[in-house]
Amino acid sequence: MSAEPSLPTPTPTPASRLGVWFIGARGSVATTAIAGCAAVAAGLHPPTGMVTETPDFTSCGLPPLSSLVFGGHDTVDCPLPKRAEHLAAGGVLPHGLPSAVHAELVAADREIRPGGPLAGDTDGGPARTDDDWIDVFAADIRDFVRRRGLAGAVVVNVASTESAPTDGTLPPSSLYAAAALRAGCPYVNFTPSTGLHHPALADEAATASVPHAGRDGKTGQTLLRSVLGPMFLQRALAVRAWSGTNLLGGGDGAALADPAAAAAKNAGKERVLTDTLGAAPEGEVHIDDVPALGDWKTAWDHIAFDGFLGSRMILQTIWQGCDSALAAPLVLDLARLVARARERGLSGPLRELGFYFKDPVGDGPSSLAEQYAELRRFAERLRDGADDRGARR
Repeated sequence: MSAEPSLPTPTPTPASRLGVWFIGARGSVATTAIAGCAAVAAGLHPPTGMVTETPDFTSCGLPPLSSLVFGGHDTVDCPLPKRAEHLAAGGVLPHGLPSAVHAELVAADREIRPGGPLAGDTDGGPARTDDDWIDVFAADIRDFVRRRGLAGAVVVNVASTESAPTDGTLPPSSLYAAAALRAGCPYVNFTPSTGLHHPALADEAATASVPHAGRDGKTGQTLLRSVLGPMFLQRALAVRAWSGTNLLGGGDGAALADPAAAAAKNAGKERVLTDTLGAAPEGEVHIDDVPALGDWKTAWDHIAFDGFLGSRMILQTIWQGCDSALAAPLVLDLARLVARARERGLSGPLRELGFYFKDPVGDGPSSLAEQYAELRRFAERLRDGADDRGARR
């Protein structure tokens, strides 16, 4: 693949603004993140769920929330203000918030460019090659940074889960990931889609001049598994079986109704148990599309384990929540952390951000407590030499 000169590493100033370029920019997660960022920056709501707004991350030099400028790619044309109204009607966003941050939603919507590829994307001429798509996407990102006078941009994939590729071609998530690198931008894959994990991008990912992190955000069921798995191991309790079911609607439910997409999603859930317990226990994870649930989901786990003298016991958990509201603050965390990592001259995979992912890049612990300890040490690295912006909003 051809390579164009990437954007130079920015020299940040207190007034610098940072771009956040969402793949899936009109989806529930991106809309919630954009509206939530505006609300927190304006003091309308507290930063609940944002790890980077806790004391451990004070004075790390993270970009203020008020400095973030949003744009992205999407294949749908529902305007962000209308999408926010739908989310408010479903209880995902607070009543009245879409009106309160209408200007910010309109501004972000103006920066959304057509995504792809879709069936029939030929514009009446020959079909675009993978390299053509990468060039188009990278040009969109570079244009966004230059027009808006930004210090740089972070590309974050929050699009619907895609099936794993089977024919060696680059799926859309990998085209966007390659475009981020070509544009000289840090990249975060918050989905289980292939992204930079494609074999054709392995060398580029390993030698990238910008930091990248992923994949598959850890927001609910797997978050609990990364806490409970170590508990059983540390208490020497033998887990015999661990089964789970997810009921969800909305775009994720529809996307994951595809067995191939569901398999990509479940792989990360099961990997956490294998890495933590040393072997995969009996049991599977099932995902059921229930359109009536909208953006809400229920995750149920049934854990069979042995205690002292072979006594058989059961632990069941039920997690009911809104995935978009769980994911949005983590997405904002990651954009800020990865942007700061680039300012500090870091590049390549950031294993220290495994706290946020089901299937993190690089080798690292699977226990949430150990991952958080790594994240705190990473915050110390970012704090060294931090500029005077601190973590103010």
